[in-house]
Amino acid sequence: MPPLNPWPRLLRRYAALAVPVVLAGWFTGRLLEWVLAAVLAATLWHLYNLARMERWLRLERKLDPPLSRGLWGEVFDGLYRQRKRQRARQKKLRQLLRRYRDSAKAMPDATVVLRRNYRVEWWNDAASALLGLNWPADEGQRITNIYRHPEFVAFMERPERSHGTAVLPSPVNEHLHLEIRLVPYGEKQYLLLARDVTHLVHLETMRRDFVANVSHELRTPLTVIYGVSETLEDELGDHPELTDSVRLLREQAQRMKLLVEDLLLLSRLEKAAEPDFDEPVEVVRLLEQLVEEGGVLSGEAGHALSLEAEPGWLLAGNEGELRSAFANLIGNAVKYTPPGGRIAVRWRVDPAGGHFEVADNGPGIAGHHLPRLTERFYRVDDGRTAGRGGTGLGLAIVKHVMVRHGGELVIQSALERGSTFRCRFPRERLLPAVTDPSRNHQHGVSGPPDTCRQGPAETGGPPTASH
Repeated sequence: MPPLNPWPRLLRRYAALAVPVVLAGWFTGRLLEWVLAAVLAATLWHLYNLARMERWLRLERKLDPPLSRGLWGEVFDGLYRQRKRQRARQKKLRQLLRRYRDSAKAMPDATVVLRRNYRVEWWNDAASALLGLNWPADEGQRITNIYRHPEFVAFMERPERSHGTAVLPSPVNEHLHLEIRLVPYGEKQYLLLARDVTHLVHLETMRRDFVANVSHELRTPLTVIYGVSETLEDELGDHPELTDSVRLLREQAQRMKLLVEDLLLLSRLEKAAEPDFDEPVEVVRLLEQLVEEGGVLSGEAGHALSLEAEPGWLLAGNEGELRSAFANLIGNAVKYTPPGGRIAVRWRVDPAGGHFEVADNGPGIAGHHLPRLTERFYRVDDGRTAGRGGTGLGLAIVKHVMVRHGGELVIQSALERGSTFRCRFPRERLLPAVTDPSRNHQHGVSGPPDTCRQGPAETGGPPTASH
């Protein structure tokens, strides 16, 4: 229930006091003096209570207000109720904040609160253990002045840092590996999270070593089996009942050889250092060679391959890795596009960077498969992939090459609408080159001459993630 309005009662009281003052002034003949004295008394009363209120709000810590009557009693009571509610809210907020801080302290992951310019405001015990933060020396310091690892500094300066993670060694113990994530919140505030992923890094290292060692050991026996099967197939030409078995042995040995080679390539990509970006790659020349090889691979299928390549730019990177990635995408398009289909290979440069894409008008891929296409051995259709000699590692190789070159692989596809596989390279990887303006970089490898300027709109890619 809201409190009553005190003003009507105050006015009635003033009116009741004004009557005797006026009468006394009338009978004594000093009305003005009596009125001035009453006004002065009222003013002094209000100043006295105003001084008491100011002192109570400024100096006294007690909650109870000074005692007073009338309007000032109502004012003191109202302020008292307001201060009481405010203290209750503050107490509740302090308890809530204490619970949140206690829960953050209990977290096994390092949690650091950063204010503007990444200055440290608060951290939990795990942050002291994993990131080496010390209280109170590090409070207010920039986190990059405390954790000086070059990759961490680069991660904090990336504009897309809040959408990704970085795995870095701990500044306390280089044998510990931390997964770092930066989460923005509020106004120019951030939450830095660090999780110990040492065991996951060790497991991943063991997996890579195992795959690399097994693949290396299988390479020689498979080569021997393949060679012997070829010899037997030639020698047993007069025994058709045995020729089919030997031919099957040779085909499966060849397939296993391709699988081992792809596994070794993936292992090298995972273990190798960053590629030498000082090596300029002539993308147009490379694509001309690959499109020509794609036409040979197409053979009797009669695909209409076209190339649209913007001259004048070189790409800083590793030519061998880029050749492998581009060849996988073009080869997949040839394998999974029906005979007579169109395959467009494009290379263009814009302010965002360089863009290589392979688009086809093949059967396309259902949307629920797209997020998993770059996983090792993931197949949309095992039977059709095996029939085409795929290993299921082609797109995984492409993804690793793009990551190592600072780019990304984007896949767009829909059933019965074809597919587009697009490789995006950052602008800093592009180098200007002197080109021959008389040379035409738009041509078709097969099909009608005008296919060089046409291609399936926003389509691209094979129905499986195979090599």
